[in-house]
Amino acid sequence: MAKAASAGLSGNPTAASGPGRVGRCADYQLDDGPGGYRIGLLALSSDLVVERDLMDMRPGNDVLIFTNRVDFHRDCDVESLAAMALDLTEAARAIIPGSRLDALIYACTSGTAVIGVERVEAALHAARPEALCVTPITAAQAAFDALGAGRIAVLTPYIEEVAARVARALAERGLPPVATTSFNIAKPGDISAVTPASIHAAALAADCPEAQAMFISCTDFRSLEAVPQIERDLGKPVVTSNQAMFWMALRSAGYKAPITGYGRLLEL
Repeated sequence: MAKAASAGLSGNPTAASGPGRVGRCADYQLDDGPGGYRIGLLALSSDLVVERDLMDMRPGNDVLIFTNRVDFHRDCDVESLAAMALDLTEAARAIIPGSRLDALIYACTSGTAVIGVERVEAALHAARPEALCVTPITAAQAAFDALGAGRIAVLTPYIEEVAARVARALAERGLPPVATTSFNIAKPGDISAVTPASIHAAALAADCPEAQAMFISCTDFRSLEAVPQIERDLGKPVVTSNQAMFWMALRSAGYKAPITGYGRLLEL
C-alpha cells in the first residue's frame, strides 16, 4: 500500500565544481517492500545443499529467502553439533533486521536433535519473536501428520550416535522409526558429496513393509532431487529435511498453492 504520493525532482544547482545539477525527490511512494512471503534461513557454514534446494522449490519471486550462516566446520558429531547452540540467536538477529520475517528456519536436522527443539526455538525467538520457528524435526512431524503417516523408516548420512539422536527426537514427536539406516559419515563435505543415485539406492534398501512413509534426514544431503523416483519405486510418501522445512515455512507464511516436482508433500 502506498504511503506517500510521488512527485518530480526538486533542488538547487550545485557549485560549479560539482557533478552538475543535483535534485532531490521531495515525495515518493512506499509499499511493504519485496516479498509477499519472507523466509529466513539459518544454514550451517559447511552446508552446500540447503540454499540450492530451497531456491529450486521456490514457486516465484513473491517468495523470498534471506540467509545467514552459523559457524560449523568440524565433524558432524554430538559435541560439535551441541556447540552451535550459543551462536543461534546472534545469527538469527542478522537476518533482515527491522524488516518483516514470516518464518525462520534452522537448517540442521542433527543439530536440532542434539540441542533440542525447545532450546532451538527459544534461541531463534529471542532474536525474531514474530517469526514462526521451523526446524527439520518439527517440520517432519507436521509433514507426516499432513500425510497421515505415523510409521516411518528413516535414512540418514550420520554416524550411529548422531542418527540415534535424530531417531529419539522423532520418537519424542510421536514418530518412533520402525527402521533407521545410516551411511555412517562424519565429515560434512562427504555428506554433501553423496550422489542422488546413491541416496536413491539406499532409500530402497532402507524401506520396510511396516513403514507408511520415509524420512530422509539432513539439510546438506542431495536427497530432494531423488524424491519423485523414490516415491514411485516405494509407492509411499518420502519426506526430506529441506522439503519439509520449506513446506512448513511456506504454509505458515500463508502460501497455499501446491508445488509440483518435489514429492507428494508439496502438492498438498
